[in-house]
Amino acid sequence: MPLDSTSSPDGQRVILRGRIVSDGDSLADGLVAIADGRIVHAGPAADFSDPAFDGVEPTPLPDGAILIPGLVDIHCHGGNGGDFPSGQEDSARTAIDFLHRAGTTSLLASMVTASREDLLHGIELYVGLTEEGLLEGIHLEGPFLSEARCGAQNPAFLLNPDLELAEELILAANGKLRTMTYAPELPGAAELVDLLTTHGVVPSLGHTDSDDPTAASSLAAARDGLAAAGFDGSTSRPTVTHLFNGMRPIHHRDPGPVTACLRAAQAGRAAVELVADNTHLDPQTTLTVFDLVGSANVLLVTDSMAAAGLSDGHYMLGPSPVTVADGVATLDATGSIAGGTATLLQVVQRTVAAGVPLADAVRSATAVPADVLGLDDEVGSLRRGLRADVVVLDADLRLQRVMRQGEWLV
Repeated sequence: MPLDSTSSPDGQRVILRGRIVSDGDSLADGLVAIADGRIVHAGPAADFSDPAFDGVEPTPLPDGAILIPGLVDIHCHGGNGGDFPSGQEDSARTAIDFLHRAGTTSLLASMVTASREDLLHGIELYVGLTEEGLLEGIHLEGPFLSEARCGAQNPAFLLNPDLELAEELILAANGKLRTMTYAPELPGAAELVDLLTTHGVVPSLGHTDSDDPTAASSLAAARDGLAAAGFDGSTSRPTVTHLFNGMRPIHHRDPGPVTACLRAAQAGRAAVELVADNTHLDPQTTLTVFDLVGSANVLLVTDSMAAAGLSDGHYMLGPSPVTVADGVATLDATGSIAGGTATLLQVVQRTVAAGVPLADAVRSATAVPADVLGLDDEVGSLRRGLRADVVVLDADLRLQRVMRQGEWLV
């Protein structure tokens, strides 16, 4: 739709009024005021008074409008035909534009296990797109993963932790590598965690066949390493890549890594990703995890690939052919789930349908990922001084408008 006269971040002022849902709370009659691409007020409408906004009328919104922060996805491989693992700029820009317009105003470009050359090529591309302001950084899902739990990862490129290669990837990213998935049971994993945290990269335990004690010990070491590197407060914690998926399942005599991850999250010492799209997880599993660990320790993610936003058909996840049928993406070669096809807003909607309160679901898709990545002074909340990233929903949680950096995209 054409942008209205208040769409520009350059000196224009915008007033949005509706129910504010942010930071795990809800405010029935809220008002968000925006100037120069920043939030200058977010709170009760009755408390707002600013002469700079005299004569500015609230932007027309549907009855029952809900205002939430722009969504933040830290595990995302693409969408709308665009694919991050391919390392192709046009493809990446297609995905980013679609995801921004779908309400995910902040995201990491997630790559999959690949050759050294392909990883370095992708890193170079995504460093540039991060510096351009289109991404918040890079997530490397591999290559130091368990072959037994590789899922859609190409086993030909899986490696035990190679510190020389890891450091090369970290340095090539020039501070833009935000998180890396690793299997803690592999030889050299402890040294890899130390290297990552020393460089301010958040370790993300995943694609692992480890036992409970190994996972627990690795998460604790990662947390200590992040704290020593200067991450503070709730940001001093590792993450868990798509909990339950790509890891040894729970058995009552052999619990595997899941129980250690749940305990660490419950204690606030880790944050667990949930691909709550009703394909990767049953809705009751999603609800149970929220009940056990609380929304402050859950990261809602999409793991989305090129088919997100499109119909069933044949797609690629990097170099691997994928078929999507009934909205489920599977690897042609093995039948393994090959990423998600839902947007993050759809994940939020399905999480709410599972029984999780809206304020909790929104928190896990906004404030928590922003906090874990140390971006909470810019995004993830409707709060004075933050970037004006706002998603407007109707009373049924359907997308109405998307603002990024004070500019209407939808």
